[in-house]
Amino acid sequence: MRQLLLPFVPRYLPLSLSVAGTLALCVLAWRNPDIAPYLSAPILVFLFFSALGVRDLLQTKHAILRNYPIAAHLRFLLENIRPEMRQYFFEADKDGSPFPRDKRAIVYQRAKKELDKRPFGTQYDVYENRYEWLHHSMAPKEPSRDPFRVLVGGPQCAQPYSASVFNISAMSYGSLSANAIRSLNKGAKIGGFAHDTGEGGFTPYHRENEGDIILQIGSGYFACRNPDGSFSPDRFAEVSADPQIKMIELKLSQGAKPGHGGVLPAAKVTEEVARIRGIEVGRDCISPARHPAFTTPLELMQFVAELRRLSGGKPIGFKLCIGHQWEFLAVVKAMLETGITPDFIVVDGKEGGTGAAPLEFMDHMGMPLRDGLAFVHAALVATNLRDRIKIGASGKIATAFDMARVMAIGADWCNAARGFMFAVGCIQAQQCHTDRCPTGVATQDPLRQRAISVPNKALRVAQFHKETVKALAELVAAAGLDHPGELKPHHFMHRAAPDRVVTFAELYPALRPGELLSGTRDRHFEAAWALARADSFAPSSHGIHFVPVLAAE
Repeated sequence: MRQLLLPFVPRYLPLSLSVAGTLALCVLAWRNPDIAPYLSAPILVFLFFSALGVRDLLQTKHAILRNYPIAAHLRFLLENIRPEMRQYFFEADKDGSPFPRDKRAIVYQRAKKELDKRPFGTQYDVYENRYEWLHHSMAPKEPSRDPFRVLVGGPQCAQPYSASVFNISAMSYGSLSANAIRSLNKGAKIGGFAHDTGEGGFTPYHRENEGDIILQIGSGYFACRNPDGSFSPDRFAEVSADPQIKMIELKLSQGAKPGHGGVLPAAKVTEEVARIRGIEVGRDCISPARHPAFTTPLELMQFVAELRRLSGGKPIGFKLCIGHQWEFLAVVKAMLETGITPDFIVVDGKEGGTGAAPLEFMDHMGMPLRDGLAFVHAALVATNLRDRIKIGASGKIATAFDMARVMAIGADWCNAARGFMFAVGCIQAQQCHTDRCPTGVATQDPLRQRAISVPNKALRVAQFHKETVKALAELVAAAGLDHPGELKPHHFMHRAAPDRVVTFAELYPALRPGELLSGTRDRHFEAAWALARADSFAPSSHGIHFVPVLAAE
């Protein structure tokens, strides 16, 4: 008896009504041939839903469809449009992740040279924990009209480069579309700043508009690899000789997926991408988690020296997200032992962006930017190496305040990836890994990427850079300073509790010049320095027991 009543159970009603409607319309058309042509469309609609419902009942992949035939498809539809519904209807200005709505808006406005001011006062609760601010001066200065630049190149560098304090961070062709790369590089050419290639290599799309290039070398060696995937000195020398390439960046790790290696999903590995990178079409392109060209800190320094020689003396540096602290200090010991130093180090934060990464790595692996940056800066100061090595910072930087904050902690310049993606047209749809980017920025689909007008978007890239650096100049001047290099930790305040405010100098303790060499008692460094060894990334068995201590403690 219960089986006979199933068609009348609410969850089966859509299927029951579809079947009943199909039968009723068919009978009506049979009995009234004159109106049958007019009933064909409704019959097809009811027949479609009837067939869909039967299919739902018989399929075994989705339990919810078996229990709620036809009706359950509404769940999948709502799930698909959920991000858009939140972004357009429910998201407040300070909401949204990874970038809140107001930060995306400020990029769009500056890129379009529209009004970027705000009315009525801040929307932040300034008494809430973690609120931060910059001290202003009672004697502010006139904002600098000259673009802020920093000379990158240590004593071993024959071709130093005058870099902007704000540059395009590493994003590969393959991850981004050809038109996005063209727009970024042309914008860099217009604005006089640098464009990092990412580990995907120096492609024809980077060459077209002749913007300054930072050539990134990842563990896959896509710009300079042998057929077996190993590093090719000859190919590197050939590529790096191009005058458009101003600096070379060796990627040791990336903030969003440190210790994992790069990932380009198979959906984005087209014939052209495969040809440029020297890989197979239609298969996931996964870079090794570590570089096969070196295995110890000493070998890393020798590799840096070799890259400098092969490139004709161009600035050589490396990018990393800080993990085990003794490993970075092991690299510092290798610098001291060999006398070889990189010209720059880019510190990437775990909050950095990526086209594709495992959730566990993206959420819980690696050190955040400010903690890693403060550590690297202090370590170089305490070993008397800071004046030879410039430091770049990357990881969720989009505004002048973001820049000023990390420059106070120790950065000489900043890199941004997603900020410049917004300038090209990215709407944070978070479809980068699917090859279905709605704006054509992160896709290899030629129909989707044609939406990007290169001349228009290149101008927006240049304007976003110009207006952001201009805003930085105004912040620096308001603090009574001439250059962002004068910003120090004591200029910034952090609310640790409703009734407790601390300076960045308290959050990120500094070391004295040479302190690690003479013997430090700082608990943040003492144990890690004892564990570090120049001949291996593994900790020394003679080191003291190491317990990590957060800088904020």
